[in-house]
Amino acid sequence: MRRWGTTAVALAAGAGLLWMTGCAGQQVVKEGPVACAPEGKIEKQIAPEVSLEELTCFIKDYKKTPSLHFKVRIKNISSQPHRYRVNLFLDDGKAVGGLIPRKGKPPVVKPGEEASFTYPVKGLTRPPGSLTVLVKTLGD
Repeated sequence: MRRWGTTAVALAAGAGLLWMTGCAGQQVVKEGPVACAPEGKIEKQIAPEVSLEELTCFIKDYKKTPSLHFKVRIKNISSQPHRYRVNLFLDDGKAVGGLIPRKGKPPVVKPGEEASFTYPVKGLTRPPGSLTVLVKTLGD
């Protein structure tokens, strides 16, 4: 009988220790700004007609789930109006992206103007190990 009591105490102590230290190595941000990727781990492939003005990241709820968001702001530096395709490739195989501008008549960014969009990655609560940013000009 005494043996079961000692075993129960040891199991409870072990479970408590595991619970306290189990997440010690993980840095999960609940909400707010975060780095988009570690220093030097962002590769950018940007079309010559556009400049990447802003790439920021933050954690915020998306459909009631804490998620990493990428805010991309671009500027048309050419003399012609253009529409752009933005792709963000994460090191774990996930990818997000879309068109900038999404809508419009016609859907283009005029010369000298800026446009932005925020891309959520549902359920991802920490920055990726590396990131590739691809911005292409769509055909005229």
